Amino acid sequence: MAGLLKWLVPAMGAACAAIGVFHLVLGIDSVPGEASAGATVDSRERYYGAVFLGYGLAWIWTARQSPVPSSAVRWLAGIFLLGGIGRLLSMAVHGPPQGFQTVLTVLELALPPLYFWLSDADERAAADAAEGRGCEDDRRPTRPRVQRRR
Repeated sequence: MAGLLKWLVPAMGAACAAIGVFHLVLGIDSVPGEASAGATVDSRERYYGAVFLGYGLAWIWTARQSPVPSSAVRWLAGIFLLGGIGRLLSMAVHGPPQGFQTVLTVLELALPPLYFWLSDADERAAADAAEGRGCEDDRRPTRPRVQRRR
């Protein structure tokens, strides 16, 4: 489980940072259907792009900690889930968005439970290793320690 977490956290960070840069650089041209929205929406889109870049960098920072801190993973996943809930609220008020936005909504609702479930896997693995029990991902049985008499 710790290995999966160590792969998923930086992957989320890289994806969010890349999306943030994309929106920051392209503004309204980065969103289907917004090309004629104007300067105000372009300004907002670029601002949110910068914020999403920072969010992605927070995931990357989290991934670089050893062990990966479960509290940070939970907070970041919770923010992602909140974004998905916001999209659901938008759908309830304004109807369905462009198809790709619906796919994003599904990801924003489906991934956080996975991160919540895996959030403490690396901390548990580190604790097990520190206690000499081995990693829970290690399927080989561990041998009991034998104390030698002096």
